[in-house]
Amino acid sequence: MRSILQGRGADVLEQLRARTKGISEIIPLTSEGDFEVSARSIWLPRVTGGVLLSDSATTGVRYERTAAHVALGGVNVYQIAECTEGEMVFSSDRLELTLRAGDIFLVDMAQSSRIVLVEGANRRCRVRALVVPRSVLSPRLAHPDSATGLLYRYDRRTTSPLARLYADIWRCAENEEGDPTVLIDAIGGLIADAIGSVADTEGDVERTDRRLFLAMIKRYIETHLESQPLIAEDLCDRFGISRASLYRMFKPEGGLAGYVQDQRLNLAMRRLAEPDGQKTRLLDLAIDLHFSSDSTFVRAFRRKFGLTPGELRGKSQAWLRESARSNALVGAMHRFARRGHS
Repeated sequence: MRSILQGRGADVLEQLRARTKGISEIIPLTSEGDFEVSARSIWLPRVTGGVLLSDSATTGVRYERTAAHVALGGVNVYQIAECTEGEMVFSSDRLELTLRAGDIFLVDMAQSSRIVLVEGANRRCRVRALVVPRSVLSPRLAHPDSATGLLYRYDRRTTSPLARLYADIWRCAENEEGDPTVLIDAIGGLIADAIGSVADTEGDVERTDRRLFLAMIKRYIETHLESQPLIAEDLCDRFGISRASLYRMFKPEGGLAGYVQDQRLNLAMRRLAEPDGQKTRLLDLAIDLHFSSDSTFVRAFRRKFGLTPGELRGKSQAWLRESARSNALVGAMHRFARRGHS
């Protein structure tokens, strides 16, 4: 399945916004009348659970992927992006990095972020991207929840195996030659080598234990957001670790209490966005998720998502209807995101 979008002005900007509805907010750095885009995408439904390739050239633009986009969109994927013209400035809570032509970067779409595309000499920034389900990469990575980062910095004197494979995948898809599954599997291995694989922890019992403990604790938290208070004392008793060790594990996540609250707010967002979310009483939801009051819940919700639960309910149904009507780009992303959960 292929999709093309090309043109200039406010109309084509609105078409691009429709394609990315629920994935990110698009803010042009030019006037809307001067905005230009040339974008094409290829959806490969039978390759490793579904893969999307996109190649877009635009005038300066900012993409804002907020916590609300993450929670509502359900796009559980990684994006491997190559800046081929201009610059791409990436920032998140944990990282800020500038990519230039030839650099390759991994983005975890389960995290909120901002990407600014800065025009090059030809008055455009061009980015190629390979988007794969989380299930393709996460089993290979030592730390799949903090995988966002630089994969390859361009060096004109050498060509990395990663860059060659990336180009081969594109050539294979564009020319409909051969099966890119083997190439995608190989690029997964190189990504794991670049940012840390599960194999890196083998032989290091302490690191492996920490990683396994963290995965088990996160899984326990995920399945007990409503049934348990999830305080440090209870978790330490259940998993047989010290309070200091528990706090160290969750320090990169913003602390244990912050992590638990974020997961509860994400669950609340999903509940409110469901078709019967209009019937959910905020007080009941706040009590179920162990907030001290509905007003405390509303304040925390607004800090995280930038809107109140009531505002979310007013927008979510229209948002989901528009996403369902949008063209192949968003439809494809949602389809293989669902496959990524299986």
